[in-house]
Amino acid sequence: MTSVLYIPTDAAALAVGADEVAAAFQAEISRRGLDVQIVRTGSRGLFWLEPMIEINQDGGRIAYGPVEPDDVAGLLDAGLMLGGDHRLRLGPPDEIPYLKAQTRLTFARCGLVDPISVADYRAHGGYVGLDRALAMDATAIVDEVKLSGLRGRGGAGFPTGIKWNTVRLAVDNQKYIVCNADEGDSGTFADRMLMEGDPLSLVEGMTIAALAVGATKGFIYIRSEYPHAFAAMNRAILAATEAGYLGPSVAGSGHAFTIEARLGAGAYICGEETSLLESLEGRRGLVRAKPPLPALKGLFGKPTVVNNVMSLATVPWIMANGAQAYADFGMGRSRGTLPIQLAGNIKQGGLIETAFGLTLRQVLDQFGGGTATGRPIRAVQVGGPLGAYFPDRLFDTPMDYEAFAAVKGLIGHGGIVVFDDTVDLAHQARFAFEFCAQESCGKCTPCRIGATRGVETMDKVLSGVERAKNLELIDDLCQLMTEASLCAMGGLTPVPVLSAITHFPDDFNRAPLLAAAE
Repeated sequence: MTSVLYIPTDAAALAVGADEVAAAFQAEISRRGLDVQIVRTGSRGLFWLEPMIEINQDGGRIAYGPVEPDDVAGLLDAGLMLGGDHRLRLGPPDEIPYLKAQTRLTFARCGLVDPISVADYRAHGGYVGLDRALAMDATAIVDEVKLSGLRGRGGAGFPTGIKWNTVRLAVDNQKYIVCNADEGDSGTFADRMLMEGDPLSLVEGMTIAALAVGATKGFIYIRSEYPHAFAAMNRAILAATEAGYLGPSVAGSGHAFTIEARLGAGAYICGEETSLLESLEGRRGLVRAKPPLPALKGLFGKPTVVNNVMSLATVPWIMANGAQAYADFGMGRSRGTLPIQLAGNIKQGGLIETAFGLTLRQVLDQFGGGTATGRPIRAVQVGGPLGAYFPDRLFDTPMDYEAFAAVKGLIGHGGIVVFDDTVDLAHQARFAFEFCAQESCGKCTPCRIGATRGVETMDKVLSGVERAKNLELIDDLCQLMTEASLCAMGGLTPVPVLSAITHFPDDFNRAPLLAAAE
């Protein structure tokens, strides 16, 4: 009987030697004449244990990690294929506390399946949601998504079902599904992980969306820094097409739907939906004024659903298990689960999917295990580079859209970046302005000029030049950018700046020489 060895091909695992481990296993397996098949999967998201390999046994899988090429011979000598004891043996992966404490719905298959095998995808529950959707009319599909309470996971948190319904009701001879995979926030990687580890779930989600609104064409806009995800998506689209799940008659239903993956050009602003559409149409990524909404006049002026990877990839689970089953998770108006990405100065960084409602402190302590440096956590930034910096006294805030908004924060795409007590928040505030100045599309004055003036003014604060006066100027500038910017790029840049000033005022009053010495 052929044994199966699973080795991740996720970019994070590749960065720490997964390909070299796979090559070492292949060579040793050949040398020993063993009957072993190597399957490359996605990652489970326990990055400090990568490359984490798994062996399939009758009683389930056994994990080992982190594995290096020099460990391969010793692992085989220890009876790896039978789950033998070894210093790197982690046991059943589902029993690892980091995974056991999670509720994986969107990421249920990531790290388990062969990413480009339709047969393996189906064997793990894939396409059950599409089968159900094909038996429903468009209105019923939209109603199911609305009932689930799913909100856009890209950052805005807008109800997905309402957006779909707007496109469904629009009258046009052509409609589009556009997936925003331009995941550019610092500390985020959930979209990449899913596209590399379970790309068919995104294909299925986009197909269900197409059925719901009457679209026949879909595009996935992937950031240029994700070459592995781009390749994985193209392989998955080809596999789905060859299996009849994409094409002129999806699963023999008579509904036509095709998907193309497009690679971005490396602009952060193209994560904003109208800039993304401009780029997809072959133009420079400039923000469009709204209205009209993309749902009514989007790609090439046609009604368009623009959703994030997480939003679309969650739909198959909702359709397969029912809207109420999904809505049973979460708190308040934040229903279902949230893929949280834990990064920065943290001991156990990785992907955590859990129901809304877990506190920030639980994420940091229960999953993160403290800082990588061993020093106290001083601040965390949630929601990417435009998110607020939170001090310890706000760590008991539950992961919930409204709870975060109440303390002037935002969940965004679910990215958390951790800083220990050596961080200087005044310099982080300057970085926010600098980031905006570099990444602004330049279309509106408050963002283009405001960010540059912000850098200059923060430099005066850091140098001790008329601090009180210049901090007052920063406050005025932030108010202007918030109220007058054309999109969230300029409108949210004040969030990290003002949170740093509010929660860490001492950092803005340090003597210049002391700041320079640090």
